[in-house]
Amino acid sequence: MATVTYDHVTKRFGDVVAVNDLNLAVRDAEFLVLVGPSGCGKTTALRMLAGLEEQTSGDIFIGERIVNDVAPKDRDIAMVFQNYALYPHMSVYDNMAFGLKLRGMP
Repeated sequence: MATVTYDHVTKRFGDVVAVNDLNLAVRDAEFLVLVGPSGCGKTTALRMLAGLEEQTSGDIFIGERIVNDVAPKDRDIAMVFQNYALYPHMSVYDNMAFGLKLRGMP
């Protein structure tokens, strides 16, 4: 594991500011809970860490490495979605194997 750091991270969707100047450091092995009302930016902050959403400004670090331009598959971050994040056109097997195929594993 490594320290995760948000350094002045902002995310805008058009005129809407979803995350505003987030500064947060989560140390290695530290347990943290993000709590807040719907729409306050919790999921957006996590999606930016996972690389599923691009920040408008600021830097995100995993350890000493800035991951702003690192592909999601290369960040070694997992995210569990509140709703099913499955591909409906794929079988159960294909959904389960999808991540392995991305990494070139049989």
